[in-house]
Amino acid sequence: MAIKYAVLGLLHYQDMHGYRIMKHIQRNFGHMWTINYGQISKALKDLENEGLVFMQEVVPSDDGGPHKKLYSITPKGREEFARWLASFPKKGILIRDPFLLRFVFFGFGDRDRALEIIDEQIRIYEEELDRRRKNIVRWSSYPDYVRLTAELGLQFNLTYVNWLKKARREIASGREESHELEGLTLPQ
Repeated sequence: MAIKYAVLGLLHYQDMHGYRIMKHIQRNFGHMWTINYGQISKALKDLENEGLVFMQEVVPSDDGGPHKKLYSITPKGREEFARWLASFPKKGILIRDPFLLRFVFFGFGDRDRALEIIDEQIRIYEEELDRRRKNIVRWSSYPDYVRLTAELGLQFNLTYVNWLKKARREIASGREESHELEGLTLPQ
């Protein structure tokens, strides 16, 4: 369901083809969820069938290149998007991260291998953090809602890197660090 509305929202900015929509979502919303081209393609087909978007074949220039399908939001699509935008979200934050699912069960596996996997996650998220820090200046010129969401992505990324490093220290040392989190003592 989120894909449908992300696509409709992006098409408010400009007409786009499916690959560009996917790349934009991966680059700018990657901290919210992951997506593949098959999901985008299906969503675009469904949106077109519902009359929410209009697809136009774009013929390549004389230089060649593939035919592209350019999608535009229709008035009906704008109305549907406005209804969704004005409604309350159905649930709170949901983090779907294959690493976290695996992390929960690391105690049943090899500790050294778990540390290697954690190190790789730290590397990935530090690279992402560097990219977000470089882009935050660009995002500051966007409307407040976009800018604030970009800032949330940066803060989430920073929090996640710090948590990964703490988890790594605890696992590597074989002992647990303090379970206090800003005055809150977690049950042990």
